[in-house]
Amino acid sequence: MITGYWVSQCLYAAARLNLADHLQAGPRSVSELASATQAHEPSLYRLLRALASVGVILEAPAQTFSLTPMGVYLRSDVPGSVAGMALMLGDREHYNSWGNIVHSIMTGESAFENLFGMQVFDYYAQNPEPAMVFDRAMTSFSAQEMGGVLSHYDFSGIGTLVDVAGGHGSMLTAILQAYPTMQGILFDLPAVIAGAQSVVAGTSVADRCQLVAGSFFEPMPAGADAYLLKHIIHDWDDARSIEILKQCRAAMAENGRVLVVEQVIPPGNDPHMSKLLDVNMLVMCPGGKERTADEYEQLFAAAGLKLTRIVPTPSMVSVVEGIRA
Repeated sequence: MITGYWVSQCLYAAARLNLADHLQAGPRSVSELASATQAHEPSLYRLLRALASVGVILEAPAQTFSLTPMGVYLRSDVPGSVAGMALMLGDREHYNSWGNIVHSIMTGESAFENLFGMQVFDYYAQNPEPAMVFDRAMTSFSAQEMGGVLSHYDFSGIGTLVDVAGGHGSMLTAILQAYPTMQGILFDLPAVIAGAQSVVAGTSVADRCQLVAGSFFEPMPAGADAYLLKHIIHDWDDARSIEILKQCRAAMAENGRVLVVEQVIPPGNDPHMSKLLDVNMLVMCPGGKERTADEYEQLFAAAGLKLTRIVPTPSMVSVVEGIRA
């Protein structure tokens, strides 16, 4: 467990060098890979050997390497790719912040902000390259969750769905494709909406998906049947989360609902990704946190909402549903 970051940083290096993409056509020798990546050949071999020891790639005679079934997911072009996650979590923004974890534990403050002098989303706004890595990671993360949400939560009866801070619309367009009579509104900051236009236009549901720019701390598109917040609430402390939920409540139709898609921390000592992700939110975001079912119930109540049910999915997230109290 103590040496766990050795493995994660080896995976980061593999993603940074696009090793899995270079191996997608079949086995290649270390010299070929060194030439393709412009890496130092003896050092690259040592990385490859370490990755082979944890099942990501396979070493054959004559220092030739190929991808294992697990290693395929480091490719950038496959469904379920985790290459973006490997890059984001291994880059200096996350990696250095986790190295500063004791600051967060001692103060309750963001280690990221302590290191970089600003909040994480302000940083991404000023630094396009890590922002692109973040967007890529979130897209791949969303793709893994999408199938589980669609298969386990019934969106029937929703005439219009607003995806609040929905990024480039991957979740919303997938839902619209599954529900042919539904209308969608993608709501996000102006710069994000500008980037989403070409993405949404390239889908089969562009005629049913309206793009609206704005902030979730301000009035949202009104009158919709449901407001979806996927990985939004966990970025914020209780006061700001309540403010966002209140904006949803004020905007939604009389019989509308709020759908919060997040990990829900279970009780007990069993392992669960939410318990580690919660520490990541502590380190990266001021006030960010994962929450238990009881904490979501209290959060909804403070926003004038009633938590009606929590729908688990096969992925790590659940759908936390609420209506007007």
